[in-house]
Formats: sequence, structure tokens, C-alpha cells
Amino acid sequence: MRTIVLDTNVLLADPGVLFAYPDAEIVLPETVLGEIDKLKLSRVDPELRFRGREVSRMLFELSEQGNLLEGVELENGARLRIRSRDSDIEYPEGLSSRNADDRILAAAYSTCRDGCDDLTLVTNDLNMLLKAQALGIDVERREDAADGSFARRYIVRPFQRYKVPLGILAMSVAVFAGVVAFAVYSSNLVAPQQTTTGVPAEFRDLLNDNERQLLDGLVTLQSEPNDPDTLAQVGNAYYNLHDASGDVRFARLGIEYYERYLDERSDDTDVRTDLATLLFYTGATDQAIQETTTVLQADPDHVQANFNLGIFYWRGRQDYQAAAQQFSKVIGLTEGSSGHDLLVYEDAKSNLEAVRQEAEEAGQPIEIDGGTI
Repeated sequence: MRTIVLDTNVLLADPGVLFAYPDAEIVLPETVLGEIDKLKLSRVDPELRFRGREVSRMLFELSEQGNLLEGVELENGARLRIRSRDSDIEYPEGLSSRNADDRILAAAYSTCRDGCDDLTLVTNDLNMLLKAQALGIDVERREDAADGSFARRYIVRPFQRYKVPLGILAMSVAVFAGVVAFAVYSSNLVAPQQTTTGVPAEFRDLLNDNERQLLDGLVTLQSEPNDPDTLAQVGNAYYNLHDASGDVRFARLGIEYYERYLDERSDDTDVRTDLATLLFYTGATDQAIQETTTVLQADPDHVQANFNLGIFYWRGRQDYQAAAQQFSKVIGLTEGSSGHDLLVYEDAKSNLEAVRQEAEEAGQPIEIDGGTI
């Protein structure tokens, strides 16, 4: 089993990285948890503190499933455990216990010495990368997800239904939660300037457009719980809330509403494709592939589904051959296009080249149409 040691900066860039390595052992040095905990009182970017709290929340939820020091099984086949800061841990020459980065490196080095054959330290810190290489530790860099999340970097959607500016989301999420609760439990109130949802207009005006769509949808579902259009509306809103914040809770909620929608309209390939994406975000790669395969059985030339399936094979399974086949198909479907499909075409070409390079470095040359690329 591959062993992945995560550095603090990687978790703060994208809390979802906890679920990004299926069938691997994910190791978090205790020093990483200490650095994240310090963010609660630090005068740093509020978005950074938000992501720190999100990491803590995820770990707390996982701790309810088992002992994190012994290891907890994840839904994607991975296993997560905390590496405690042992007092007798070995510090290679040049490393000091007084330095947090060195403590993380020492934890990775010690884990490697414990007997794992395939260990990789994931970090975006150049200094740590160089030190790790000097110690003979394999290193991998993970691109910063804070400025757009995995969805905007890789996943293709036919259009953005409700875009949520991240700054507005950060300021209004607490207010929004209160307003939703107010709407659900106070829908029978009567007041001079009250909206049809039962929420006073001055409260509703504090929300941005996407949050209003979500609020309206949730209130509508109180009286019409199986209305397909409203179920899709709420699912779309949660999708975009996850896209803006990286909060996996929104992905899970979106999955719930998309599945309820598909119970009513099982032939909607666009919604099923978005459902697959949210499943992928939660680490359920096999389910994401299964749902996308269902889409392609109904519509083999669905550009979005074909592209995203390539991402799932590439980033979820490291199946370079299957990923390359998908991106090649997308190139064929979109070549000579304009507008959105032209952007998909360019992304597919770029991804195909990246997959080719990774496969070559891994000693797994790719063959398409009988030839090696």
C-alpha cells in the first residue's frame, strides 16, 4: 500500500486532500495538527482559518469512526492515521526538533524506516522539498486549491448555474445558516414586509443570489418535498457552495438532493454527471465512475461526462491508459469547436500531455490506437 505523508500547507490549500489518495495509507504527523490548531488564534487570512477549521472538523468526524492514532478506514479504500510525536524519534543529521518543518520531515523519515516500501511526502514548500530529497524521501507537489478548488481547475460543467463569490460566502455563511433555520421554523409568521417564504425581506437581502436560490429551494421543499425542479435547484446550489469553499459537507448535501431528483428523472444525464463529480469530491471514486458510465451508456458523446471520467481515472485511480483514452475521445468530440467546447478541447489536450508525462515517469507508456504516445 502506498503511504502518503501530508504537510500542513497542502491541507490548508485543500482540506479535501484527505480523500484524494484512494487505497493509500494517509499519515498526518502530530506537528501538522498543532500548526493547524494555532490558526484559530492567529491573525491570518480568514479564508485560511476557515480551511484550518474545516480540516479539524473532518478529522473530528473521522475520530468518531475509530482511533486516529491506530488508523481509520476511509470510504475510498484509504486508511488515515495520526503519527504521534514520539520523544525518541530519530532526527537525521541537519534536522532539529525545535523546527516544525523538521519535525514533520523526521516523522516522514521515521515512518519510512518503519518498513513501508512506497512513501511520498506531499508538500508545496520548496525548502521542505529540498530537505526531503536530501534524505532520500520521495516528494510530490500538490497544486494550491485555495484559489478555485479542484472543480474549477479540472472538472468541466456545461455552465455555471449559480456562481458564489468566495469573499461574499465567507462573510455571509453564518447569517445564511441562521436565515435558513428561520425560514424552516417560522414559515407561518405574518409581518408587514415579509416575503412569501416566511423570511423578512431585510434578512433575505443579506444573501447573495446563489444563497437566495438555495434558501427558496429549501423552503419550497417543506411543502413540496419531491418537486424535481426544486431538488435540482438545491443540488446545484450546494454544488457551487462546495466549488467556492471546498467544504465537503456541501458536496454530501448536494449528493442527497441530486439522488432524490434522479429518483424522479433518472434520464437526466447532466444532473447524473454532476452527481458523479460530487461523489468524486467525497472520495467515492468507484461510485463516481459508475454514475458516469451510466451517463455514457445513454449518451456516448456526452462531452462533460467523457472529460470528467478521464479526470476520475487520472486523479482517482492513477489509471493513465484509461485517462488518456478518455481525453483522446474528448479531443475528437470537440476538435474544431468554438466557445465552451473549444475550452474543453484545449483542456483535454493539456491533460492528455500531462497524463503522458506522468505515465512515462511511472514507467507505464500509454498506447492509443495501437501506438505509443
